[in-house]
Amino acid sequence: MKFVIIGYGVQGKKRHKILKNNVVSVVDPYVKNCVSKIEDVPLDTYNAMIICVPDEQKVKFINFAIKNNKHLMIEKPLMLKNLKEFKIIEKKANKEKILIYTCYNHRFEPHLINLKKIIDKNKYGKIYYLNLFYGNGTAKLVKESPWRDKKKSGVIEDLGSHLIDLILYLFNKNILEAKSLNISKLENKSPDYCLFTIKLDNFFINCEVSLCSWKNSFNMDLFSNKGSIHIENLCKWGPSKLITRQRKYPSGKPKENIKTLSLSDPTWLKEYKYFKRKIKLKEKTDLSNDYVIQKILKKITNHAI
Repeated sequence: MKFVIIGYGVQGKKRHKILKNNVVSVVDPYVKNCVSKIEDVPLDTYNAMIICVPDEQKVKFINFAIKNNKHLMIEKPLMLKNLKEFKIIEKKANKEKILIYTCYNHRFEPHLINLKKIIDKNKYGKIYYLNLFYGNGTAKLVKESPWRDKKKSGVIEDLGSHLIDLILYLFNKNILEAKSLNISKLENKSPDYCLFTIKLDNFFINCEVSLCSWKNSFNMDLFSNKGSIHIENLCKWGPSKLITRQRKYPSGKPKENIKTLSLSDPTWLKEYKYFKRKIKLKEKTDLSNDYVIQKILKKITNHAI
């Protein structure tokens, strides 16, 4: 596949590093040596696009991709006006037989894939609760950005969307309730810290996201009636650990198993291969996951308690 990357910021550069010679052009009017407009790239030189631009610019490029029969990867999250707009884009894309896919690369994290297998096999019985923390130290970078610190949702949309997507991926359950417990603006005009809860069928998930975590961190702690499962770190910040503990009755030190991975971030390449496979299998565009994530993000942003 031959790609055009739209937007050459942090995410655009990461995608370029993975795609290498499969990128025929980069479009960004604010970056030297990039093409200024997508219309200036010959249509017969590429068959797919990657959109790495702010939310308000995405629809313009989505419509361009549909009009010109180009498959599309969109950097998360995909935020539109309402459910109707999601359905309109879905219908147009499927009529033209193109795939629109929103990127959530953490789904391809090795230990999160292993965790899903454990959950699907119900090895740990009844889940009591789950704690998720995702933080980095980018508050100053956001403050210096010409557009990122203007976003109403800030870290809620930036990192919170990843956690919501992982919840949908891991559990395949309806989110019954979502609310924020704390939204703070510690160093930015937009929220740079948020604590929120998600309620599934019969348990709660406590989520914490921060741009003021000076050491990049990802931690997950799942507790059930049979034991607990823990993930420490993503591969990109490794080493990444998957820790499983079997409960000892009536109490005592649990039997523990630790699997450690020390490798560079594999998720970007895995996601690209997943995207290509979906096209090869002629899968249809389905934006239902994006709509749910948008609905939950808006609830969290607008309904602090």
